[in-house]
Amino acid sequence: MYNIRQEQMRDFIERKNVVTIKELQELFPNVSLMTVHRDLDMLEQTGAVVKFRGGAKSVRHTVDPEFTVRMQENNTGKLTIAKKALELIQPHTSLFLDASTTNLFLARNLPDINLNIFTTGPSIAVELCRLHNPVVTMCCGTINRKNLAVSGQNTLEMLENINIDMAFIGVSGCSAEAGFTCGTEADMLVKRMMIRKARTSVVMCSHEKFSSLMPYTFATLPDVDYLITDSHLPEGFAKAAKDAAVRVL
Repeated sequence: MYNIRQEQMRDFIERKNVVTIKELQELFPNVSLMTVHRDLDMLEQTGAVVKFRGGAKSVRHTVDPEFTVRMQENNTGKLTIAKKALELIQPHTSLFLDASTTNLFLARNLPDINLNIFTTGPSIAVELCRLHNPVVTMCCGTINRKNLAVSGQNTLEMLENINIDMAFIGVSGCSAEAGFTCGTEADMLVKRMMIRKARTSVVMCSHEKFSSLMPYTFATLPDVDYLITDSHLPEGFAKAAKDAAVRVL
């Protein structure tokens, strides 16, 4: 049985879909951080919420929207981000593009230059077939029909054996406390590996993602080199990015 505070916490999380620990501390200023975590543990054990690093999420919102849904969301912002990303790409380099819809916009606007491109997005690989000069490698693995991304042990083993100059990674949500997040463990493992392996890592995050978080953190600000967005960063996040020496475009 929940106590009154836990019921209030559960209702708050369900209303907001995703909350940070900081927000819960502000909601209950007379309660210790340890108590907040204990309450979240209780709510998670009863199946009311999903707890993750830096916050918690309503059980009704624990996965990314399907690919077709995401392709209808903030396409203007994605195009803005893609055009900024193009400024970083040099001929005769190797790129990794994850299966994010922002990377699909990047692929649609990529010039026909000599590149080695690896991707976990089948739709991105097909889009790149319009070009003649890039060498395009579609990563092996198990395809997720909802987000049209391949992942799994075969994917990780393949990516472990390649060298990447620049990795472009999309996010499903982020905060200064929780870092950059996504909806599945399989995607998290791929994104985390490529940020670790790439000589330069580029995270792409449109403005609406700063008010959303997902269960799996794949990177924090100190892990990345560039952050590309379509709008001004929230004040707290901008300060954290500056402190972490992340270059913001």
